[in-house]
Amino acid sequence: MLQVDMSASTRESFGKGAMRRLRVSGNTPAVLYGSDKETTALQLETAPFLKGLFQISRKNAVVNLSIDGGDTRHVLVKEIQTDPVHDTLIHADFYEIDLAVTRRFSVPLELIGKAKGTDIGGELVIRKGAVEVDGTPLDIPEVVKVDVSGLDIGDSILCSDLEFPEKVSMAADASTLCVEVIVPGEEVVYTEEAAEEVAAPETEETAPEA
Repeated sequence: MLQVDMSASTRESFGKGAMRRLRVSGNTPAVLYGSDKETTALQLETAPFLKGLFQISRKNAVVNLSIDGGDTRHVLVKEIQTDPVHDTLIHADFYEIDLAVTRRFSVPLELIGKAKGTDIGGELVIRKGAVEVDGTPLDIPEVVKVDVSGLDIGDSILCSDLEFPEKVSMAADASTLCVEVIVPGEEVVYTEEAAEEVAAPETEETAPEA
């Protein structure tokens, strides 16, 4: 899994007015929490923080968050709040994790090659754009590569056909259809949001109010 380094400092100012002044000064307020951790109020310099967010956009990533130039915490970006009008950062939530603990992640499928069935008029249909896997964070792949070049019309690839790193296990139903080549004009019934699926860490933890 991708790792990025970010820096933050503890925050002692609270309230709407203080948060507004913080943003005007070029900083973004944030909170850090965990299942058995006390919530910590933080602030990050907005410019480098934005650069880091672009680097991990739509990806699973562990953030090595250095706080006050010393203590480094391993965290996931749980939520980013933005101003929809001005497209500026408002607030960030980080969730601290243990790198030795197995967790569930949704990993995108990356199709490789051109299905041979499409050369004779077949249509390649993506039924599932991502797959859920279990493993420790640093063992989770950024993508699961799927070679579709051998698919003829009528052929398909199931979750059971996918290959994962040694320490990563599939959480999805093995019989789930991922991709297939269908007869031209055949009706396509989507049971999931297929190609719109994106990688995202598990979301059962709920951030406390900042």
